[in-house]
Amino acid sequence: MADLQTIPMFPLAILPLPGELVPLHIFEPRYRQLLQDAEQHDIGFGIYFNHEVNTERVGSWMKLESVLKRYPGGESDIVVRCEDVFTMHTLYRNFKSKMYPGGNVQFWNVNLQELPGARLGDLFREYMIKRNITRHEAFFSIYTIAQLINLDITDRYRFLTLDARLRESFLLQQLTWQMRLLDAELKSKDVYQWN
Repeated sequence: MADLQTIPMFPLAILPLPGELVPLHIFEPRYRQLLQDAEQHDIGFGIYFNHEVNTERVGSWMKLESVLKRYPGGESDIVVRCEDVFTMHTLYRNFKSKMYPGGNVQFWNVNLQELPGARLGDLFREYMIKRNITRHEAFFSIYTIAQLINLDITDRYRFLTLDARLRESFLLQQLTWQMRLLDAELKSKDVYQWN
């Protein structure tokens, strides 16, 4: 396949969604080397979703946003941003001559600016109001909605691996369910007096 690319890899049991910021604590020597390469050469890396549900072999393409803290022993707290999603074809123990893993991947080239339809957008705005979240970005993509409604790991995976035409209806279903839970929570506050 001509469109395969070999990238540095960081297998983890997390699945960042496009546009999402993720904090990581880097402590293993091989991933400290990866962080050093990311800083010095402005390279990205893949977080391969290392989980049993990942039959489609997906992962997230990450770029370093910032280093929050460096510890005397060489550990670091960093923040990375998901820029794309990929399908893993081959995972290698080492990336070229480095200590950290690598892999051959095919990028999906997701549209980070993919707008939700009117119905999903309106329901999401209502959800944000019910959650008392009034300070947020004016623009939100379909991926932002998926991040902010707190999908569990299997629902994140399902969302990403669905056909693009079905993602919006999946989010509508998830958001409708969460709205019902919020309504039930609000009603219970009216019924019970807390000491």
